[in-house]
Amino acid sequence: MAPRPNAGWPRPSPSAGASPPGVSLCRALSKLGLCSRKQAEILVAEGRVRVAGKIVRNGSLRVDPSHDRIEVDGSRVVAERKVYLMINKPRGLVTTRNDPQDRGTVYDCLAELDLPFVSPVGRLDKASEGLLLMTNDTRFAQRLLDPASHVAKIYHVQIGALPDAALLARLRAGATVDGEDLTARSIDILRSGASTAWLEITLDEGRNRHIRRLLGAHEVEVLRLVRVAIGRLQLGDLAKGKARHLTAEELALFQG
Repeated sequence: MAPRPNAGWPRPSPSAGASPPGVSLCRALSKLGLCSRKQAEILVAEGRVRVAGKIVRNGSLRVDPSHDRIEVDGSRVVAERKVYLMINKPRGLVTTRNDPQDRGTVYDCLAELDLPFVSPVGRLDKASEGLLLMTNDTRFAQRLLDPASHVAKIYHVQIGALPDAALLARLRAGATVDGEDLTARSIDILRSGASTAWLEITLDEGRNRHIRRLLGAHEVEVLRLVRVAIGRLQLGDLAKGKARHLTAEELALFQG
């Protein structure tokens, strides 16, 4: 007799010292493209999730999304198609799905698209603009966010100062803020006006409000901050507040 699907579930506990197989149930729901992990925790707590036909209220339960039958509200959860998007984020939007203060979010830019659940790859703060990637491919996102990947992020930053050689040298030397060492791969002048200037700043990694904190440590005011490239992917002429799918050629820029 052929074994029943999911026979042997739940799996036996691993031997001492061994890593549990699979991933947590909440992470599995996120990886399958259904929702965020936080939303998955709510679904599990409400008893709306079944694994192998049994209601599960433990979001940390280890499961294998490729083999275990996972259902939400009686419908099986299957992997969504992989989606890769770029957004030209305007100022004033926060990089989150649900905002407690009811502010506009980057998901407002996706209203015209028919999409599965997608998450931002990194963040841009409310006052920042420019290129933001969104996807439901968690491996793709993790690879881009891993500092070891050294994927460059390029920003054009308007400052309320006219930098001379001494200020540029101090900025390039970095700063320690709240115990964090903040540095940039490069900082160059793009153009200067009567009292302001635009800098091109390239980061290897992006800590929370990295550029604003770095410049603020040297008493340099940031007037505008626009991310114009991630790796070799350019923001280009995508209209502000709009989103589009990445092309195959653009995705290939992140391979290797």
